[in-house]
Amino acid sequence: MAYLSNQLKQKIKNTLDNDGVIAFVTDTVWGLGCLPSSKKAVKKIYEIKKREAKKPLILMSNNIENLLLYVNPLTNKAKEFIEKYFPGALTLVLKKSGKTPDFITSGFDTVGIRIPDNKVFQEICECIEGKVLATTSANLSSEPSAKTYKQALEKVGNTADLVIEDFGQLAKGLESTVALILENEVRVLRQGAVKFDI
Repeated sequence: MAYLSNQLKQKIKNTLDNDGVIAFVTDTVWGLGCLPSSKKAVKKIYEIKKREAKKPLILMSNNIENLLLYVNPLTNKAKEFIEKYFPGALTLVLKKSGKTPDFITSGFDTVGIRIPDNKVFQEICECIEGKVLATTSANLSSEPSAKTYKQALEKVGNTADLVIEDFGQLAKGLESTVALILENEVRVLRQGAVKFDI
């Protein structure tokens, strides 16, 4: 079943192509996103959130193939975690490739990647060139993330260029777990919806 009309898909594409910022549902909480190549839109996300520049954005897509361009070749441990937990509420922080701009990663040599398990989000990716968004949660820094369409409108409705309905594909309300994988070492940076023993 398709959730987005052709008209809305075109609106999403036009918004992003013109350095815009969109708000959207994921399987965890609501997100803000833009094209990874748009420095202007990334700057706008930081302004919307009043976010410190030293906190990086993460890259999200509907398919791991789209994200592999942005990271170094995967280690065996990274492959294992991707096969087990993607799509889902896990953000993996990996060594980035030269394709990932420094303005997304706050100068770090790593980048977080995730594939949300949400049909509306996955459809949004399909109408974007490259099918990848640079993202963060939809909220002001230090405030709780938006968990519903209504909350997203309240928090970022006046500042994001487009807030996309969830069409009944609701966020579960708990942030993703963030895990750093360097070589074959795994370190949990934030405990969230996915729990695993290391």
